Amino acid sequence: MAAEVRMVLYEDDSVQVQYVDGSRLQLSPCGSEFLFEKAPPVSAHPLEQPERIRQRTHFVISTYREQLQRALDFRNSFAACPFLSENIIPSERKKRVFLDISEVRWPSLDTDDGMVWLQGDTVKVASLDGHAYLCLPPSQHEFTVHFLCKVSQKSDSSIVLSEKNNQAKKDKLVGKAGKILTCGNLPGQRLKNKENELHCQIVKSTGPSEKECYVHGTEGVEVLPPPGPKHTCVHAWVEQRWSVASCPEEWKYPLSLALRFHNKICSLSGTDVTVTQNATLTSNVSEERGKEVSVLPRALLLSCPVPHLHRWIFCDSLSLGQSDEEEHCYPELVKVVWYKGITYRLTHKNVNSIEIYPGDGSVFKSEGAYFGNFFTYYSTQEGSEEREEKMYSVNNLPPDRPGSLFSVRSLIKQATRILQHCAKMRLSLSHNYCICCWKMVPGINDNTILPLLLRDSFIPSVGRFLAYSDDKVHVIFLDGVTLTLNWNFGSFIEKNQVNQGLSLGWCKLTFPDGHDQLIQIEHSGPYERYVSAVISWCRKLTRASQRETLPNPSFSVPEENWFHLYMRSYSICLSPPGLFRLA
Repeated sequence: MAAEVRMVLYEDDSVQVQYVDGSRLQLSPCGSEFLFEKAPPVSAHPLEQPERIRQRTHFVISTYREQLQRALDFRNSFAACPFLSENIIPSERKKRVFLDISEVRWPSLDTDDGMVWLQGDTVKVASLDGHAYLCLPPSQHEFTVHFLCKVSQKSDSSIVLSEKNNQAKKDKLVGKAGKILTCGNLPGQRLKNKENELHCQIVKSTGPSEKECYVHGTEGVEVLPPPGPKHTCVHAWVEQRWSVASCPEEWKYPLSLALRFHNKICSLSGTDVTVTQNATLTSNVSEERGKEVSVLPRALLLSCPVPHLHRWIFCDSLSLGQSDEEEHCYPELVKVVWYKGITYRLTHKNVNSIEIYPGDGSVFKSEGAYFGNFFTYYSTQEGSEEREEKMYSVNNLPPDRPGSLFSVRSLIKQATRILQHCAKMRLSLSHNYCICCWKMVPGINDNTILPLLLRDSFIPSVGRFLAYSDDKVHVIFLDGVTLTLNWNFGSFIEKNQVNQGLSLGWCKLTFPDGHDQLIQIEHSGPYERYVSAVISWCRKLTRASQRETLPNPSFSVPEENWFHLYMRSYSICLSPPGLFRLA
């Protein structure tokens, strides 16, 4: 079986895997389906389509089981909701319990119960019930959590259908039993069952484990079945990796316990706490009391309720013939990239930032005004408290050192390319308009809404300016050039700050011939007049919004109404520049 070369997790939790022999695997966002593309033979024609196999994950055949299992482990390590098929999970990771574990309780802030200092200066915090534990390495940039999660179940419709089938079988058995009982009844005696066949009344008995059953006046005892596999819930151990800088809400409290315990041990051993704890790592960590209970992530359903939303896309640039230094194509917004043992983790909450984990315990983090101009290298010597910090500029990278475990130049260049791709995706008008399949399930907390057109302005001799509720600003100039950038209007209404409106340090210019170019706003060069005009309009709109409140971005509209708004703005983009003078 071929080994993995690259694994990519996208923002919607879909996965793409490239193998060393040229074959590829793609996993749907919900994890319930996969598509495997076999490597074409050497003698294949260039136009010949490769053989593709699409299967349900729960019913995967043995040929692709191991590859699919590793792809699912990669997905579940970084995805918000895991997918756990009982048929694929190894037996040593499964556990049968009599409870449906949905939450865990952690130790209080006043005690050190459940906290262990492991070898290698790793802090382990275990829940009181033993159903979850958190491990924080000495670098304190990334942590791992292990917890028990109930395996993926069938949907409610499937359960109802199976119950109906079971009820139909029971009705047949009841009918046969009724006929047998009727033969022994006295003449004129009628059955009083709701099914007109059999009547059984169960009442509580004096014993704790028995029930009295009366069948046509005949007393009998029905003993409850002993607990067995049918009465237990199958759970599986799930391992997830998270960045300390972007910790999920359910893990903030145990992470704060690990940080406090680490600082306590360091203070007792005489180590300077200010060196081992960076304020930026704990700024988003909650240490409030009363949060000892964490609600565990729930596994997704075995079958997707909307499989028609699954999109199977393979980029040609992922082919094995390309060199490592060439730019790779990612069709969507990227969350995690694993390439030859190196992990690139991205965050898209407010700005695009990236963390690089070479695998030796060190980490590179993007820095700068708009994240991506500089990278800071953090390294901890094994068995020592000494920490090393270096800053690298993207425009002045050092040459490769012989004997080094990795190339700093190659890592930062690859990370910069991924950041630029994500900036281009965020500036695309089609981004955020794709509906994720697993977020359509009722009960999933999804804050993604369809964007609204907040402001439509026409400035004579300049062009048309459009502002959307997803912080996108789209401008069509009279010479046919269009510009798109991100401007956070909502934060300015609250903070009344105008000088930090840009939530992304890049903008995209599209020229009349269809060619587009990604430009840094700080260094726009010959396109400064386009950029300055848009920023000036955004600042004026921000000042005006303090007096005149913009429509609430969280207000959602029916999809058909949004579609008309979207097509209206799309037609504006396609209309000739001369039509703007008639508006």
